[in-house]
Amino acid sequence: MRRAEVQRTTLETLINVEFSLDGNGEFSGTSGLGFFDHMLTLFCKFGGFNLNLSCQGDLDVDDHHTVEDIGLVLGEAFSKALGDKKGIARFASGFYPMDEALMLVAVDISGRPYLAFEAEFPPVLAGKFNYQMIEEFFRAFVQKAGITLHVREIAGKNLHHKAEAIFKGVGRTLKVAVTLEGDTLPSTKGVI
Repeated sequence: MRRAEVQRTTLETLINVEFSLDGNGEFSGTSGLGFFDHMLTLFCKFGGFNLNLSCQGDLDVDDHHTVEDIGLVLGEAFSKALGDKKGIARFASGFYPMDEALMLVAVDISGRPYLAFEAEFPPVLAGKFNYQMIEEFFRAFVQKAGITLHVREIAGKNLHHKAEAIFKGVGRTLKVAVTLEGDTLPSTKGVI
């Protein structure tokens, strides 16, 4: 089973993650942010990933350190769980609706971290979660996962619907990209 455990300890956060690529879509634990937990649940469900998260963050300051650091730890766990990347599909993309919202998500497990995020979120809170942290979460995740990720808003008005379409879409797209199709490395360079 492709899985990894990662811990991160700073003066701002203490995070432990147990992550499996080949799970049954279960999220357990908490970030301390109800809305963010809802998004992580969607990411896991539609990715078929298992994620057990333990987090103590400085939420008395704001949500930034907690959300960004979870992205870093989850990205590192994703990369470690992939191992040598032999046999993965590598590329995947799709359009993901949630009522009036529609997102395009594309991924390349390239070894080159890059995020193109074109979805509008004003500085509005969902509970204690700032919608603008969605981009920061994925930027941190991409950095440590070593992937190229494109998220583009095609349509959308309701912020919750837009966020759901993104997290479901990224989960589902990554599920396809990590699917095992053979036993060779999908690269003409011989490395990813």
